[in-house]
Amino acid sequence: MIRAAETPAVAIVLASGAGERFRSETPKQFLKLAGRRVLEHTLQAFEQHPRIGEVVLVVTPAYRDLAMELVRQAGFRKVVKVVNGGSSRQESSASGVAAVVDDATRVLVHDAVRPLLDAATIDRCLDALQAFDAVDTGIPSPDTVIRVDAQGCIAEIPERGMLRLGQTPQGFRAGLLRRAHALAAAEPALKVTDDCGLILHYRLAAVKVVEGDVSNIKITYPSDIYLADRLFQLRARRFRKQDAVAGLGGKVLVVFGGSRGIGQRVATLARDAGAVVVAVSRADGVDVADGAAVGRVLDAAVAAHGRIDGVVNTAGVLRTGLLAGQQAEVVEEQIRTNVLGSVVVAREAFERMKGGGGGIVLFASSSYTRGRAFSAVYSATKAAVVNLMQGLAQEYLPFGVRVNALNPERTATPMRSENFGNEPLAELLDVDTVAEATLAALVSDASGEVFDVRR
Repeated sequence: MIRAAETPAVAIVLASGAGERFRSETPKQFLKLAGRRVLEHTLQAFEQHPRIGEVVLVVTPAYRDLAMELVRQAGFRKVVKVVNGGSSRQESSASGVAAVVDDATRVLVHDAVRPLLDAATIDRCLDALQAFDAVDTGIPSPDTVIRVDAQGCIAEIPERGMLRLGQTPQGFRAGLLRRAHALAAAEPALKVTDDCGLILHYRLAAVKVVEGDVSNIKITYPSDIYLADRLFQLRARRFRKQDAVAGLGGKVLVVFGGSRGIGQRVATLARDAGAVVVAVSRADGVDVADGAAVGRVLDAAVAAHGRIDGVVNTAGVLRTGLLAGQQAEVVEEQIRTNVLGSVVVAREAFERMKGGGGGIVLFASSSYTRGRAFSAVYSATKAAVVNLMQGLAQEYLPFGVRVNALNPERTATPMRSENFGNEPLAELLDVDTVAEATLAALVSDASGEVFDVRR
């Protein structure tokens, strides 16, 4: 929340880099990550933060139109200015702060290719700017850092406890940063890697260092995009029942696979929270792989209640055993229900929701990341569901329809008992925990994410 007598700050997001080290024709800030472009994730961090009043987006002229369209489609209301960047980070930062009028304004300068910025880091920077005119963020180095000489030999091994790995955002009073760039403009040969380096070079102010976050990585090399995607998946999410059901009152939800197990509990919890729930399953004659049947259920929900706010598909089939011993119809049944059923439900739901937005939740499994013997086909289908979800999140985002996947650990459901027999309940997730996480994913503003649920 905004502190008493505190004027909202301005975020300057530097998105004009060419990303030469990334070796991609498309600048890395415009690549897709966890269902959205990297830049969208970064802007979202500031859009959602109550202490940020405006965002100045700095882009290269060649990608200005793309950036503005991205802002428009995502509905980022705080992005009030999109300005042209320069050929270097220093020039782009100077362009960004030039768009901030008041010298007393607190500004946070952040790299667009750090999409995992968290609210706590923003708070620490803004809190420090109450007492300091310049702030940097940093994390302790987990490795020994060595300084080498001209011959490539170790010249010094600094004390690791006093070292930090610098990150962004960096915070300043706008007037101070503006002055630093004015001085640097008269010294074109100066080589400084960031804005805090300018402040120190000209001895304009002390630079306070606040704690960063190890997940706030900078996407520099191709492997970083895969690491960032996994970090989005693994972000700790603590699901409390009151959070999961908050705001469900009056919402219209359709649950496929709602006659038992997770689906049944999702429907029950949602109803208890005041939602209108339509729950169907194979017991009702609804095959999720049958587009006509799924469409009839959704059309009936719209006819009865005027709209659909969320759709959950928990329907799934697991058949264990060696692939060599499985009949073709057993293999096809799993692919039909788990993969085609997810395709059909997502497609038919989108057609009824694209006018008003909402959420869709599909179901993965902890086996989606690595195939397992005796359930190889099932594992393959769940990996397909995750890829389907990520692709649809990109397709549906302009229409306000969010798509996420639930990835629970082994859960005490009838389907599991039918395949593995009785197991110690202490080693399994309970159905209520998974159902609460499902509803949390359904109402979350995230899209394209795998929501891991662990004991």
